[in-house]
Amino acid sequence: AYKRFTELLPRQERDHGFSARIPKSQILTLPELRANPFQHRICHVFSTSGLGDDSMSFEDFLDMLSVFSDSATFEVKSNYAFRIFDFDDDGTLSRQDLEKLVNCLTGQGEESRLSDTEMEQLIENILEESDIDKDGTINLSEFQHVISRSPDFASSFKIVL
Repeated sequence: AYKRFTELLPRQERDHGFSARIPKSQILTLPELRANPFQHRICHVFSTSGLGDDSMSFEDFLDMLSVFSDSATFEVKSNYAFRIFDFDDDGTLSRQDLEKLVNCLTGQGEESRLSDTEMEQLIENILEESDIDKDGTINLSEFQHVISRSPDFASSFKIVL
């Protein structure tokens, strides 16, 4: 992991690997993230940068690899998946978050984009299935309840370097 981290650093910073930060633009060059529709959210969620630039320290990078490893628990994986899908960082998955989530999964092109009616129906179905307390949003425990019934969640929520 450290070798991979330092390879992303500019040459002049490689001797300071533990204290250096990788810019988001470099993190996004990782093949494991390049094709991921949530690449920007992943950087945002794992970055501890106080500047809001989504750069990563070595510890941030390790945290990301740990969460996406096979050995991470369901609890850890589902918590981070929820944070990645919570686009407005308000602690719930609202209709707007769900719409952004669906758009990330289906692509932004006109040919793959759902119509307004299809999107509304899909969000209604998701909320009907997931929103146990019927407050119009999905909280972490509701999210974990739903994905606990998905046997392939843990195996698909991973990055292997």
